[in-house]
Amino acid sequence: MSQNSFERMGGSYRQEGDYLLPDVTVPATPHIGFWGRRRLEHLRKHRDPIYTGLLLRGTLNTHLEEIDQQAEELLDLLVAQMARVEGVTEDLKARDQMAWVRAMNNMQARAAEIVCRDLINT
Repeated sequence: MSQNSFERMGGSYRQEGDYLLPDVTVPATPHIGFWGRRRLEHLRKHRDPIYTGLLLRGTLNTHLEEIDQQAEELLDLLVAQMARVEGVTEDLKARDQMAWVRAMNNMQARAAEIVCRDLINT
């Protein structure tokens, strides 16, 4: 029996009842979160040569996943450091929950600005 082009390229089939179905898998969908999408937007608008190079090499999604992960880690680290320096503790949360929320929101916003400046918009 002669091989078709799918089999010549290394493809195979599996039997499902009376049918032969090709053994194909869908590639994993990249997990690109908030920061990865922000980086993508920045690259498209302001760094077209970098964007095009990553796209043509097929490494854009990997780059965006890495940036997303690095940004999340940096954000968590910065907020934790700011909380320690500014004395925003669980004790404050127990005593004055609204003051704790205000302080945490403020630190989160400042940390997000730093992440954007140092990691996303470079």
